[in-house]
Amino acid sequence: MLLGFVIVYLVLSLALGIYGGTKVNNSRDFVNAGRHLPISVVVALVFATWFGAETVLGIPGTFVEENLGGLISDPFGATFCLIFFGLFFARPLYRQGLLTIGDFYRNRFGQNVEVAVALAIAISYLGWVSAQITALGLVLNVLTDGAIGMPLGVVIGAAIVLVYTLFGGMWSVAITTFVQMIVIVAGLIWIAVLVSDLTGGVSPVVEHAAAAGKFEFWPELTWASIITFTAGFLTMGIGSIPQQDTFQRANSAKTESIAVWGSILGGIAYLAFAAVPLFLAYAAFIVEPEAMSRISEQDPQMVLPSFIIGHMPLYAQVIFFGALLSVIMSTASGALLAPAVTISENVIRPFIHNKNFNDRQLLWLMRATVLAFGFLVVGYSLWSLQQQTSIHHMVESAYKVTLVMALVPLVAGIYWKRSSNAGAIASIVAGLLVWLPLEFILTDSPIPPHFYGFFAAIIAMIVVSLVIPNKNVPDKTMADPVSES
Repeated sequence: MLLGFVIVYLVLSLALGIYGGTKVNNSRDFVNAGRHLPISVVVALVFATWFGAETVLGIPGTFVEENLGGLISDPFGATFCLIFFGLFFARPLYRQGLLTIGDFYRNRFGQNVEVAVALAIAISYLGWVSAQITALGLVLNVLTDGAIGMPLGVVIGAAIVLVYTLFGGMWSVAITTFVQMIVIVAGLIWIAVLVSDLTGGVSPVVEHAAAAGKFEFWPELTWASIITFTAGFLTMGIGSIPQQDTFQRANSAKTESIAVWGSILGGIAYLAFAAVPLFLAYAAFIVEPEAMSRISEQDPQMVLPSFIIGHMPLYAQVIFFGALLSVIMSTASGALLAPAVTISENVIRPFIHNKNFNDRQLLWLMRATVLAFGFLVVGYSLWSLQQQTSIHHMVESAYKVTLVMALVPLVAGIYWKRSSNAGAIASIVAGLLVWLPLEFILTDSPIPPHFYGFFAAIIAMIVVSLVIPNKNVPDKTMADPVSES
């Protein structure tokens, strides 16, 4: 019966997504929903940027194994990213009327930088989208009591998300996400109330977690611990700023002000609501400590789903798994769309030398790229299952490449008028040449290898821009975001 309810929910979500496809008339509708979205939908979209499998399954699993400090990258770094983007990047980027964030790099630094950064952004999404698809497989595996294996679950989950993303693009993402966020918020709060009845309230759970040292946040006062802690925060906190989905959700707003406040409020909502899965997962250890400890030793990500199935009535199970599927699908659809449109607009299109190539053809190119990237994600997800890669690890590894290649040109392009085309190219090259070899050399370094690449990218941008300046800087790419903000 539980599986039957879940199937009905999936069908309804699919229908909503396909309905969103009726609103798509051109590439801007497909990528940015025609920039028509109100504040309520933009906040829901931004909130859903990272409120996915990582938040409901990965973060609670990490919290159970470690403590609050183990969550420095997500949700703390992720929240910082959304709020920081709203404060310093949403306004100047929105004003330029861009289709993708890759267009900024082309307008500011030329086609070579555009293509290089677009490829980096697209590659970074592989682990992120795969984490969501893997979680869908896990949920289907749990719901069928193992009748659907994880690999088959991954394929089925990917097919569902792929279909409605393919049809409606950002309109489908917006409509389904808005409905799914209502299910998420109402569903998880209701489950939290039911669980608190089993534990005698919220206080016993908090007190137990505090006594077990789970609220320890700050690292030990050693250089290695401090650097590792800071690097974990910044990799997610600033490395995910130059991402298409972060930009895309703000850029779909009806006005500039909505783009800014939608990002800020969505980020605050994400941090506040990420606490609910933590409460649920830790409460499970109070209700049934021995069973949950055994499950945690095998796979911490399974603690919460197993607890819900074993201790909640059917209607609560329906609510939980409906909410869980909502968070995963809303995140997966937007994350699948983002790299596909970036590849279409900023990697493939620059090499199409056909004067008759029109917007309708671009729209179909984007849909074809969504399909191709979807197959790539399924392949990577199945490979990750064989490697037993955790959802949390997939997410943490997703933003190294954008930190090294994309962040410095974005910040310099907006806030430093003397940054040049040559400086941007040098920044990308220097970052890669320093980072990639160190991934194999400095395996135990307290400073992660990608941060050496990031520092090299900053130095190269400054030095080369001063030595080889641009002759002319296009006015349309230069904003005065500080004074305007």
